[in-house]
Amino acid sequence: MTTTTLAVLVPLLPFLGAVAGLLLGRTAPGFVRPLAVLPVLASLALAVTVAVDQGGGLAITSHTELTPTGSVPIELGLHIDGFAALVAVLVGVVATCVQIYSTGYLRDDPRYPSYAALVSLFTSAMLLVVYSGDLMVLLVGWEIMGICSYFLVGHYWETPEARAASLKAFLVTKLGDVPFLIGLFALATDAGSFRITAVLGTVASGGLHHPTVVALLLLAGVAGKSALFPLHTWLPDAMAGPTPVSALIHAATMVAAGIYFVARLLPVFQASAAAMVVLAVMAGVTMVGSGFAALAQDDIKRVLAYSTIGQLGYMAGALAVGDRGAAVFHLLAHGAFKALLFLAAGVIIHASGTNSLAAMSRMKDLRLRVPDAFWTMTVALLALAAIPPFSGFFSKEAVLGAAEHVATGHTEQAPGASGWIVLVTGLVTAVLTAAYATRLWLLAFRGHGAEAPDHGRQPVTMTAVLWVLAIPSLAFGLAFGPLPDWFDGRDLTPVLATSVLGTGLALVGGIVTYGAWRHTTALASRVPLGAVAAHPDADAGRVEAEAIASHEPAYGDVAQATDPADPGRLLLGPLHRHAAVGFHLDTVYSVLFVRPVQAGATLVRFLDREVVDTYVRGAGALPRWLGTAVRRAQTGNVQTYVSALLAGTVVLVVAAVLVATGA
Repeated sequence: MTTTTLAVLVPLLPFLGAVAGLLLGRTAPGFVRPLAVLPVLASLALAVTVAVDQGGGLAITSHTELTPTGSVPIELGLHIDGFAALVAVLVGVVATCVQIYSTGYLRDDPRYPSYAALVSLFTSAMLLVVYSGDLMVLLVGWEIMGICSYFLVGHYWETPEARAASLKAFLVTKLGDVPFLIGLFALATDAGSFRITAVLGTVASGGLHHPTVVALLLLAGVAGKSALFPLHTWLPDAMAGPTPVSALIHAATMVAAGIYFVARLLPVFQASAAAMVVLAVMAGVTMVGSGFAALAQDDIKRVLAYSTIGQLGYMAGALAVGDRGAAVFHLLAHGAFKALLFLAAGVIIHASGTNSLAAMSRMKDLRLRVPDAFWTMTVALLALAAIPPFSGFFSKEAVLGAAEHVATGHTEQAPGASGWIVLVTGLVTAVLTAAYATRLWLLAFRGHGAEAPDHGRQPVTMTAVLWVLAIPSLAFGLAFGPLPDWFDGRDLTPVLATSVLGTGLALVGGIVTYGAWRHTTALASRVPLGAVAAHPDADAGRVEAEAIASHEPAYGDVAQATDPADPGRLLLGPLHRHAAVGFHLDTVYSVLFVRPVQAGATLVRFLDREVVDTYVRGAGALPRWLGTAVRRAQTGNVQTYVSALLAGTVVLVVAAVLVATGA
C-alpha cells in the first residue's frame, strides 16, 4: 500500500472499531475488549509506518474535493509533515495504553462497551485533526472530540458531579468554538480555500486582510479546547470521569488539539504582533495561576489537572515566541509523563476501591501497597518537575531557551514583550511545578492519612502499561538532537543560562516544599488532629495554641478530612483558600454571565406567561363571551324571536329615516 493509503487507515480503523463495538456490545460481549484494543493498536502500527516513511522530509499531501460548493471548496485532504507524523504516534501510543489499561480498570463496569467505543471514536477524531489538510475536515474531528468528552466525562452519570462536569466541559468549549468557527470562515474567505497549504500561502504573500481579528477569533477556540486562561475552568471538574479518560484527554487528545492547531497555523498568528502578545499573556497567566491552584488541591486528580493546564501554558508560551518545534517537543514529552501520572493515580484509586479516596489527605504509605505506581509515578513527577535527565527537563528548557532568545533580541520571530512574559512566568512556574510535584509525592506515598482498605493486587494490564510509559518519560528528552530534522530545523539543545536557572529554581521549589512538609509533620505530631481539622485555614502556630488550651480530642472522623502535614497550606498561607477554588473564577463567570442569562430567561418567561399569554387568552375569551351571549339568546320561544325581529326592523327604519332627513 502507498503511504497515503496507510495514512487514511490510521483514523479510519479506530472509527470502525468504535462502530463495531457499539453494534456488538450487547449481542456479542466477548468481542468488546478485542474491538477496543486491536483497531487502536493497528492504527498505532500504521502511524509508526507513516512516520518512518515521512522521515521528517517533505510533507505528504493528498486531497480530493468532497462535493461542489459553488464557492470555497471543501476537500478531503491529508497534510502530514514531521509534526503530524510524531503527534499521531503519540496519540496512538496513549490511546492503546488507555484501552489496555481500561480492560482492567473498568472490567466490572456494565457500560464498558459504550465507554470503549467512545474512546476509540475520540482517538479517531484526534487523528483526523492531526492528519487533516483541510480546515473544515479538521473542524469535524474537533467537534467530535467535544461530544465524546461530554459522554466520557459524564460516564458516571449517576453522580451529580459527573453530570455537572460533562455539561460544563461541553458548554465552555462550545463558547470558544463559536468565534473559532467565524475565524475559520474569515481565513478561508481571504485564502479562497479551506486547504491549510493555501491558507499558509495566502499569509506568506500578505493576503490576510485582518490578521489580528482572525487570530484572536481562533485563539478563543484554542483557549476552550486546550484549557488556557480564561476558558480553562472545565478541565479540573472533568476529573469526575474515569481516570483513563483523564489520561487520554490530558495527554494526547482534546487539550493537545488546540496547541497542535496553533502550531500547524503559526504563521497566521505571527502575522499579528498583538495576537502573539495576547497569546503570551494567556500562557503566562495560565502557567502561574494553575501552579498556585495545584499547590492547594487535595484531590490527586485535580492536582494533575491543574498541572496539565500549567504545561499547556508552557506549550502556548513556546508558540507565543514563535517556536513551534519547542511547543510540539514539550507536547510529546508531556503526553508520555502525564498519561503515566494519571494512570498511576488510577492504580492508587483502584487499590483504594473507591474514587472518593483520591484525596491525598486520606493516603498513607501507599509506596508499600502499590510499588508499581510508586516507582513509575516518581519517574513521571521528576519529568514533570523538569529534573535532568528526565524528558520534561529537555522539552521545558527548549521552551525557556526559545523565550530567552526572543526576550534578548537574538531572534525576531515574535515581539520582545512576548519573550519576557513567557520567560519570567515560565521560571516562576518552574518553582511552583516542582513544589506541587514534591507535595503530591510526599502526601501520596509518605502521608499520614487514614489506612484505606486493601483491595488486592492490581491487574497486570494496568501495571504493565505504567512501565511502558515510564520509558519515554525517562528517555524521550534525549531526542532533542534528531527532532529538529522533523520540525523546522531549529536547535532544541538546552541553553546553559535557562537550564541552570530553571533547574536551580525547580530544586529550590522541591527542597522548600520538603522542608515545609517536615515542619508540618513535626508540628502535627504535637498537635491533636481534631484541632487541625477544625481549623484548616488557620496558621499552624495558632492552631497549636488553641488546641492546647481547649484540650480537643486527638482523633475523630473529621480529623481525617485534612492532613495536618500538608505543606501547601504553610507555603501558600492566606492565599490557600483562594487557590483551592481556582481563585473564584467560576464565581466571577457566574456573576458576569450565568446570573444575567438566568435573569434574562426569567424575564422572557414572565413576558411569555404574563403578557403574551394574556393576549392569547384574551383573544380566545372574546369569541367565548360572544358565543355565550348568542347561546343565551337561543331560548326556543318563537314569540321572542318575532319580537326581536320586529324590534330590529323598527330600528333599521328609524335609522333609514334619520339618514334620509339628514341628506
